[in-house]
Amino acid sequence: MQPLISAMTSLREVVVAAIKSLLRGKSFIQAFLAFWISPAALKDQHGKPKKGPRRTTDDFLEEAERLLLGPIDGGGLKEFAQQMKRQFREGLWSNPACMLPSYNHQLPSGYENGQFLALDVGGSTLRVALVDLRSRGAQGGESVLVRMDSFKIDNEVKSLQGAAFFDWMAEQIYKTVTKGTTQRHTPEKPLLMGLAWSFPIEQTSARGGKLQGMGKGFLAENGLLGQDLGDIINLACKKKGLHVELSAIVNDSSATLLSEAYINPSTRFGLILGTGVNIAVHLPVTTIGQPKYGDRPDTWTEKASHVIVNTELGMFGKDILPVTRWDKLLRASHPRPDFQPLEHLVSGFYLGEVCRIALLEAIDSTGVFGGVVPPSLLTQYSLDTETMSIIEADTSASFEVGRSCFMARHPSPVKPSSADIEILRTLSSFISRRSASIVAASLFALWELKVEAETEFLRGLPADSTFISETEAETKLTRTMVAFTGSVIEHYPGYQANLKAYMDSLVGSAEILPGSGDGAATIDLVLAKESSLLGAAVALASIDDRTSLVLPN
Repeated sequence: MQPLISAMTSLREVVVAAIKSLLRGKSFIQAFLAFWISPAALKDQHGKPKKGPRRTTDDFLEEAERLLLGPIDGGGLKEFAQQMKRQFREGLWSNPACMLPSYNHQLPSGYENGQFLALDVGGSTLRVALVDLRSRGAQGGESVLVRMDSFKIDNEVKSLQGAAFFDWMAEQIYKTVTKGTTQRHTPEKPLLMGLAWSFPIEQTSARGGKLQGMGKGFLAENGLLGQDLGDIINLACKKKGLHVELSAIVNDSSATLLSEAYINPSTRFGLILGTGVNIAVHLPVTTIGQPKYGDRPDTWTEKASHVIVNTELGMFGKDILPVTRWDKLLRASHPRPDFQPLEHLVSGFYLGEVCRIALLEAIDSTGVFGGVVPPSLLTQYSLDTETMSIIEADTSASFEVGRSCFMARHPSPVKPSSADIEILRTLSSFISRRSASIVAASLFALWELKVEAETEFLRGLPADSTFISETEAETKLTRTMVAFTGSVIEHYPGYQANLKAYMDSLVGSAEILPGSGDGAATIDLVLAKESSLLGAAVALASIDDRTSLVLPN
């Protein structure tokens, strides 16, 4: 009788857990089968497996390392970088969705100064700040945020449709601008603003562009698609009685590049690596297909030798990425499987999901974690990258910090052992290192493309061109700085070191080098603090020096 009762209890637990998964969005059949075929269902009344594991944990980890890191061993990473470079060149000429030239045709001198109003609109926060640019190397310290207000963009704000969202933005701008100052601007002399916009936009000028779908749950584009973003924001502020004018719009990756270039003149890349991934790069104008520039004024064309390009890096890598069966499972359940293939392998939104899928296989095939799947792990994206990072950061012999974190976030009838957490930590390290290698290869491919493009551009310039001196300087730039920001590259343990090691290895094997070609070239990483706000201010300061830019304390 006892075995029957035990079996009935197990069945009841399976059904209850399956129903819970159903409520979390998983189909009943998927959830039921996942629990039913789990090794937990193959135990006898004493809790012992009826059948032994199909493989050892060592076998699983050996295969995981081969699948995740094998393709980048030896010359594999360099070959992948060359394939990426070919895709980048094709994208520069033929793909309207990526390799987008901005309106920032020059890097800051570093001597722009004054106080500027900057906006940063992201997926969860609006920030409005008064930025004090103090010139490169100025006495008294670095540029600072004199005043900054942060406003949460919750689901209620995201659901605001059309103009209502931008009216909400104007209300928050009003709160910041009118705080602590008696000066009032006029329609004839408005306060100028710079904006870091973390959403798609078809930019048509330095201060405007056609609004596109924002995604991430936002409804602000409803009824406004294709309208000029600058005009939309200016109108919302005018209705609020604010005499302001949006005068510079930059992508978040471009803002990262600009913010550090203001401080460090050798900065040529901006890298975003957090929930998503993107890179901005400074390239000669002739590297980009002419149709991508649209109808730009002659004054822009006459002045522009180079341009900051938003690569939309996540869209690259189709058919060349080192995908595993776990990546294919992620892709199979993704609503847009072909949209951003590279992002699926490198960004914080997806690293945990790849790990979750692989861990489910390990539990089923090796009996790790007692052969029991924690119920929460049957929900997609339930294992986040932060959990991976906490576990990978735990280098103690007992792995108690990582173990406690995992148990708190993913409770299970069978408590994981230290050996279980060590296996998960090893799997996480393979996944994070693969991410770092792919980002390194992407940066190297863009760096090598830039080295080649500068030489090609210089050769094509007429003898009397005013662009010769600055292009010659670009060809001799042996130390290149990559400004970076984002939760993964900033906080994931060991990520920066792995990324730098992969880049150094690739640069060391490069056949084309800038400058004298003596092998002294380097690519270095530097954290860009408050890059969105500072970058928006720098973009604004670089295009206009009118006194109306200045706002008193």
